[in-house]
Amino acid sequence: MLMLLFVLPVVVATSLYLTGWRPSSSGNHGELIQPARPVEGRSLQTLDGKPANFSELRGKWLMVHFGASSCSEECMKNIYTMRQVHAAQAKEIGRVQRVFIATDMGATKRLKAKLADYPEMWVWTGEKKALAEVLHSFGIDAGQPAEQQGIYLVDPLGNLIMRYPPGTDPGGMLKDLTRLLKYSWIG
Repeated sequence: MLMLLFVLPVVVATSLYLTGWRPSSSGNHGELIQPARPVEGRSLQTLDGKPANFSELRGKWLMVHFGASSCSEECMKNIYTMRQVHAAQAKEIGRVQRVFIATDMGATKRLKAKLADYPEMWVWTGEKKALAEVLHSFGIDAGQPAEQQGIYLVDPLGNLIMRYPPGTDPGGMLKDLTRLLKYSWIG
């Protein structure tokens, strides 16, 4: 009987290993981008027409969301979620920046009015070619609605590392970002 106590765990572990079983859950709540890839965006601009690019924000963790200049209800929910997760960082808030990229240069005055409650969020847009380059670096190809892709997380080195699909629990996003900020030495 005592021998069974020692042998049984080894038999179970070996059978799990040989059948290829792996735990279904990992420690993160978003979709991990593997391998991490650098984000592009050298020819973007602010809504006021000033040049903007991701290299300006090196050294900061970025939460990025794409949407049309009309910014639908789903878009506004994602922007609100980014603000809440950002605000919950307390003393680490300076290490995180929020970025909204308008995928068209349409109603920028209306967009400015909609985003008036989010003054510390960077809002960028660009010409079609520049936007296509940025969308491609985030894995969003032509024809995919960028607004429905959720929220992306970019590390301080400028690499896209995670994606949070629409409807992701903000609490999970908060846990992931808090953990990354706690253990990261790069920004």
